[in-house]
Amino acid sequence: MLDAQFFRVWMTAMAAAVEREAARLTDLDSAIGDADHGSNLQRGFRAVAAALEKEPPLTPGAVLALSGRQLISTVGGASGPLYGTLLRRTGKALGEAEQVTPQELAQALRAGVDAVAQLGGAKPGDKTMLDALVPAADALGESFEAARAAADEGALATVPLQARKGRASYLGERSIGHQDPGATSAALLIDTLADVAGDAA
Repeated sequence: MLDAQFFRVWMTAMAAAVEREAARLTDLDSAIGDADHGSNLQRGFRAVAAALEKEPPLTPGAVLALSGRQLISTVGGASGPLYGTLLRRTGKALGEAEQVTPQELAQALRAGVDAVAQLGGAKPGDKTMLDALVPAADALGESFEAARAAADEGALATVPLQARKGRASYLGERSIGHQDPGATSAALLIDTLADVAGDAA
């Protein structure tokens, strides 16, 4: 069973991962975006970590809802609303349970991913964060490691795609050959989830 502490550790681990990978995310974004993806997420997840430390929420759903609100209020561009929606909707789907099963998290994450798709109007194959999130949500019912593999594979698979949504879509065919920064950071989110699950096992 996964409790609030598990989710707090996940969000804090993501904040540390973003600190570590910010330069790489920004490099990816400089090729096909505004060159601010890493720094935007850095600012957002620093705020998440600070908020969770200040007043730790008591349920898994509340941890994700608070994290989502922080991202929406502190991150500019598209990534704040998209990541904020992902976490808030996932948290809402978990409800007020004090503990959840991995299967319940998988179902809730699917609700969060669907909300992101609705908000951004994107689908898998459009070279967005959904290319990592959709396969990860599908695989999470199987295991955390399966979700990690699916997310990483999905992010890599964006390289040959032409962007159809977001800032990168303005480049048309010039977006081909670059890994999508949103899919890369989404894979990082799933990677840290699998890391924390492995540590907790």
